[in-house]
Amino acid sequence: MSDQLLELEEQETRNYRKPKYYMNRELSWMEFNDRVLEEARNKNNPLLERLNFLGITQSNVDEFFMVRVASLHKLVAAHITSTDASDMTPQEQLDAINKKEHQAVEKRYSTYSRSLLPLLEKNDIYLKDVADLNDRQYEFIRRYFYDELYPVLTPMADDTNRPFPFIANDSLNIAVQLKDIESDDYVYATVRVPNIFKRLVKLPDTENSFILLEDIIKEFIWKLFDGYEVKEVAAFRATRDMDLDVAEKDTSDFLRSVQKQLKDRKHGKVVRLEIEKSMGKKMRQRLFKKLKVNENEVYEINGPIDLTFLKKLLGAVQGHDDLRYKPFKGFIDPDLELSSNIFANIRKHDYLVQHPYDTFDAVLNFIKKAAKDEKVLAIKMTLYRVSGNSPIIKYLGQAAQAGKQVTVLVEVKARFDEQNNVHWARTLERMGCHVIYGLRGLKTHTKITCVIRKDEDGIRRYLHLGTGNYNNVTAHFYTDMGLFTCRRDLGVDATNLFNMLSGYSKPPYFRQLRISPEHIREFINEKVDNEIAIAKAGRKAEVHMKMNSLSDPEIIAKLYEASHAGVKIHLIVRGICCLRTDIPGISDNIEVHSIVGRLLEHSRIYYFYNDGNDEIYLSSADMMKRNLNRRVETLFPILQPDLKQRTIDIYNKMWADNVKARILHDETYSMIDRRGKEAVNAQEFFIHQAEAKNAQLKLKRKAEARKIETFEVIRRQKDDLKLSEKKDNND
Repeated sequence: MSDQLLELEEQETRNYRKPKYYMNRELSWMEFNDRVLEEARNKNNPLLERLNFLGITQSNVDEFFMVRVASLHKLVAAHITSTDASDMTPQEQLDAINKKEHQAVEKRYSTYSRSLLPLLEKNDIYLKDVADLNDRQYEFIRRYFYDELYPVLTPMADDTNRPFPFIANDSLNIAVQLKDIESDDYVYATVRVPNIFKRLVKLPDTENSFILLEDIIKEFIWKLFDGYEVKEVAAFRATRDMDLDVAEKDTSDFLRSVQKQLKDRKHGKVVRLEIEKSMGKKMRQRLFKKLKVNENEVYEINGPIDLTFLKKLLGAVQGHDDLRYKPFKGFIDPDLELSSNIFANIRKHDYLVQHPYDTFDAVLNFIKKAAKDEKVLAIKMTLYRVSGNSPIIKYLGQAAQAGKQVTVLVEVKARFDEQNNVHWARTLERMGCHVIYGLRGLKTHTKITCVIRKDEDGIRRYLHLGTGNYNNVTAHFYTDMGLFTCRRDLGVDATNLFNMLSGYSKPPYFRQLRISPEHIREFINEKVDNEIAIAKAGRKAEVHMKMNSLSDPEIIAKLYEASHAGVKIHLIVRGICCLRTDIPGISDNIEVHSIVGRLLEHSRIYYFYNDGNDEIYLSSADMMKRNLNRRVETLFPILQPDLKQRTIDIYNKMWADNVKARILHDETYSMIDRRGKEAVNAQEFFIHQAEAKNAQLKLKRKAEARKIETFEVIRRQKDDLKLSEKKDNND
């Protein structure tokens, strides 16, 4: 009987889907944003960068409310009471989020007012209130109001004849209580702070003194209301549901449908209201009623509402380079420079790039070269997010105008880039490119470029496969990895993928690429199962993964199963992690690190020990349900031995980080104890490595130039000697 009980107990411990084993996705994201906030509080970071981190936490949480919190509101409105993997209903999640965010707001503004503002002033950088201005500065803001702001501002009355004005998402507004001088009646109005002006207004007299635009408007707002006395002014901001939900079942013009949704979502439900703490009770109640928000969705702000302006301060401050990160220049392999024969070099071997330590110019050069090369017949490419002035769009247009077949998949459902991508889709079509929008019901998130070239020995496919977007701007501060190759099996897979995306094709199998939906999940499970079998056989078994988010319950359950079997699992997860460590018999073989740091970690590495025959894969996909089930993603192998070792070295260096990395214990992150250990900052290591490569290349080119110069001197000397001898002979 006791043996049966033990067996039942063993089976119970192997139920890897118990809710207590899972962290709620939204609360885990909030933990991640708190780690970003810790960078703002970290005294070892340069001061202006700390302010930038604080601004980033604000923009992060704004998007979180616009999308994730808004989605929960929809579920609650639809009376959905089912639970997530952690056994929380949508309403329970909303309650927990609002409770946690109220604490986060206090922490953000305490960091701003108590830590960062005093440090700015010590460095002669000032964010001034009106009361702090000298006479000349006050006269400056007075003239600025009358000359610039006054003609633009539009006061909106709120009474029986004129309804409460529409409050746009994310807009900063000023609520005004007024008293009619003649009748003594109290009335209300709203003034929107125009976003066509810079919010940080530079003041005269000192090099780095600023005032916020809304403070200028508040000081002179009485000018907008002749015949009334201003009794109270207070700023507020509403956050609306901005999630895009395009129905694709029966849409003859998908692009037009997206554009309609973009217009419609501007009127989404208010999911958060931020108000100045000084706002009076009557004005508060009026706003709550007009905007239809609950009390727990209202946030009192003790400071300027919307701290995203701090990201602009970094560029607005003159001088003070010591308060910023030291700039660095990424390295580019000479074989991938525009002046080199890129295609001939890729034919010889594969190239691995790690951005931004390897400059994104390598990717731009590859596409530009393809656009101009007469032997290139076609270019096929996926675009998820591109910059506002993308050179890639220009190169693709040039290729099409040169008569090449150019096919571009533009994902117009890329969140908050929809408008930008619709614009680029239209632009590419006008330039002669064939533009497609992917598969119905799926976002195409894969990052792949296929160049078809007629070489001397026949048609070859040259590929770039990446973990990140084709965005030349974000590539400067997002870490990503990419592979250049012309391996035949990968090329055939790429062709099959594009045929699947653009036409009616169901490839029976892929040779090297793994494609989601479905197949990346299957592949990861197979690889983990292989490690489980190796561990059960008593041999060394390891799984190493680096990703942005880990939230898929099935993948987490598989990792728990592997941990239970004795597989050592190391995970580097930047953001959401719903897996919990330190659960006896379940996750005691799993260690999770998270790195924020100077650069946004965006690359995905999946590395399996495989009995000593290391298998290394890069991917566009995180281990999230949406990536594995509802997106077209790619996972691709690193096959060349030296590049495989380089990828392992990159992963190991990040795992060894004990300066920026935090370690997860149960559901709490803490700094790694490095007492007695050498400090390792992986991002700084890679920056120094890039600088060292640049220095070596510079020395090498100087030596080559000197050699050429010496050769030229010797040649000229020989020529002079010959002329001299010829002259002597003639004499």
